[in-house]
Amino acid sequence: MIDGFYKSGEPIADTKAPAGPIEERWTTRKFEARQVNPANKRKKKIIIIGTGLAGGSAGATLGEAGYHVQQFCFQDSPRRAHSIAAQGGINAAKNYRNDGDSVHRLFYETVKGGDFRSRESNVHRLADISRNIIDQCVAQGVPFAREYGGLLDNRSFGGTQVSRTFYARGQTGQQLLLGAYQALMRQVDAGNVELYPRHEMLDLIMEDGRARGVVVRDLISGEIKHYTADAVVLASGGYGNVYFLSTNAMGSNVTASWRAHRHGALFANPCFTQIHPTCIPVSGDHQSKLTLMSESLRNDGRVWVPKKGGDTRRPADIPEDERDYYLERIYPSFGNLVPRDIASRAAKNVCDEGRGVGPGGLGVYLDFADAIGRLGRDKVEAKYGNLFEMYERITGENPYDTPMRIYPAVHYTMGGLWVDYDLESTIPGLFVIGEANFSDHGANRLGASALMQGLADGYFVLPNTIGDYIARNDGLGPVGESAVTEAEERVKSQIDRLLSVGGDRSVDSFHRELGHIMWEYCGMERTEEGLRKALDLIPALRQEFWERVRVTGKGEELNQQLEKAGRVADFFELAELMVVDALHRTESCGGHFRAESQDEDGEAKRDDVNFSYVAAWEWAGEGEQPILHKEALNFEYVKPTQRSYK
Repeated sequence: MIDGFYKSGEPIADTKAPAGPIEERWTTRKFEARQVNPANKRKKKIIIIGTGLAGGSAGATLGEAGYHVQQFCFQDSPRRAHSIAAQGGINAAKNYRNDGDSVHRLFYETVKGGDFRSRESNVHRLADISRNIIDQCVAQGVPFAREYGGLLDNRSFGGTQVSRTFYARGQTGQQLLLGAYQALMRQVDAGNVELYPRHEMLDLIMEDGRARGVVVRDLISGEIKHYTADAVVLASGGYGNVYFLSTNAMGSNVTASWRAHRHGALFANPCFTQIHPTCIPVSGDHQSKLTLMSESLRNDGRVWVPKKGGDTRRPADIPEDERDYYLERIYPSFGNLVPRDIASRAAKNVCDEGRGVGPGGLGVYLDFADAIGRLGRDKVEAKYGNLFEMYERITGENPYDTPMRIYPAVHYTMGGLWVDYDLESTIPGLFVIGEANFSDHGANRLGASALMQGLADGYFVLPNTIGDYIARNDGLGPVGESAVTEAEERVKSQIDRLLSVGGDRSVDSFHRELGHIMWEYCGMERTEEGLRKALDLIPALRQEFWERVRVTGKGEELNQQLEKAGRVADFFELAELMVVDALHRTESCGGHFRAESQDEDGEAKRDDVNFSYVAAWEWAGEGEQPILHKEALNFEYVKPTQRSYK
């Protein structure tokens, strides 16, 4: 325990993954799982929160299987889920390039890329399933890029030396989501899926310790409604917006996961957040989000800064011998394609040295001059044209003529609700898929693996595991009225509390200040001193929020300030847990870099003896210290080594 910030609880373990050779575990688990009679599936209800790649694919597949699915999203259409913003690609161990790729290599590189803080069984299953995802998406008509002869094309991403990333220019997330969306809407048309857009989950209905439904708010009318089911699935995405400025969509939030956490779902590794190295730099206080430039750009773009600090010349006026291609210099084996956490820290370091470019010196160049000279502008435009166009629209600079300026920004969250091999949380009947769970990426996600995990969970894993739970709990009766009433009253009570404050500060002002605290003290580099300071600042700001926040309007109407206020209230509680998690983990690993734990070259220094575990946190109640449960990580097939990309 660190100065009474948390309490220690009993260890936790994943009891669902079968024993035996890792290559056979998923096949074994599918065979051992109990089945639901096809005629009985029509009688079973499953609620899904979220319609992104994980939720959309799950809804389509479960509907196709015959279940009665009720699916909710707070957007006006499933097509507006944040998955649509993914740009660069999706990994799959197809070995189309005959460059030595394999399921084992993808498994190994994912465990290594996560700095040996992920669960081997889950990662191997993900690598194995990856091959099926591409076939599924091609059959749906997803327009992956193809080579001249018609074969699917591949490119490389960070943390790997093979080409396994399938892509559709810079619109891969959009095309994959539209594929899942059309499959989902087919089930809506068939009557197997009921779709509820513009509805936000605000609480979980619990009965006899099980998840039996949700309470939602109709965001148009403000009406509070309840829905019950045999099982609940959360596919509600990540929590990067706790930092206010991130690459996430503005509406992305932690509320669905956090409300489940308050009912007993453990929250795993919340401090493991990914800083993406390839984002358009902050341009001023007016911004409310940041824009990602795909990691795929690092295939052909070269990252550099001037060798001398304070060099304000135009990039074209800086000779080659006065440029520092620092990733190529420090990491010659991987060069510009080192993993995201390493590229981000390297960019921060050169900017801290005073060699950054652009306003405030918070930027580095991503230069395509060599690629244009080697390949020609037409081929570069064919691969990245829409990304270049987006950059020019935002910055007013033409990246064909002058290098892009990029800087790290909050992107993806590796932490999330704890799940076992079946993707079931510590609440029976509550399953968590995609970015909302913690299961596959350890302390750092390799590029192009988010889409892979979301579709693997939704199309292939959950449909095989949720049936086992439903079959084993076939005798569940209707949900009692008291359980529904209690959940609805909790929701109404918080809404009334937010509306009654009547303060003088906007919700956004609190969110921005919280984000600044998190970025400053729990961002790219963390120190014990800074984290302790954050644990003083966050509770004080949260108290001020409940005394001074101004939420206008009423609950029984369209009220976006009320929506934001509820989400920010949850972000305050999450932020404190993230800081406690970062403070207790006195090692550096992946996206979690503790300044006190680095080697002589400034690289992350893990402590496998003391921290080779998943930190799964239990909610202990309002104002109580969280309880830490440890899941020991055992490595049978990939032995932890000091991660090196040099």
